[in-house]
Amino acid sequence: MNSKQRREYIKNLLIKNNATYKGQFLAEELGVTRQVIVKDIAITRAEGVNIIATPEGYLIPNEESNYVKRVIAVAHSRDDIYNELECIVKFGGIVEDVTVEHSLYGEIRAMLMIKTLMDIERFTKKFKEFNAQPLSALTKGVHLHTIRADNEEIIESIIKELKNKNYLISD
Repeated sequence: MNSKQRREYIKNLLIKNNATYKGQFLAEELGVTRQVIVKDIAITRAEGVNIIATPEGYLIPNEESNYVKRVIAVAHSRDDIYNELECIVKFGGIVEDVTVEHSLYGEIRAMLMIKTLMDIERFTKKFKEFNAQPLSALTKGVHLHTIRADNEEIIESIIKELKNKNYLISD
């Protein structure tokens, strides 16, 4: 399989299965190195395919859905990460990303795609394993999330919950 065929295979796999795939899995599946997969993903993105890298792997989001999206501004300590994310997913929301506004680099965004309590557990476990700091550490806890849900009512429930927990930054 040449590089063009490999990229087409990866693209079709991500579209058809609507699932995440780790770079290492794709590399083993296709008999190449992980670095080759990273390059293939970069080229495919440059060709206009919306491939997102999440902590759980690569995915192509289903753009045909009728989701409602909202960008929310929140602030909290590192200790409240689990609770904040739980406020979103327990109502059926999905945390697509986290964004901070850095004084030197400008906007820094990381894709999360957190949909379930299990996703939150994995995410917070990695924080402990790597002794990592969240992006919001750069901005004293202030950050943005793009959240999506099936309808506006769910979004409003999430916002109300975040406001009750004093995580939401209001006008």
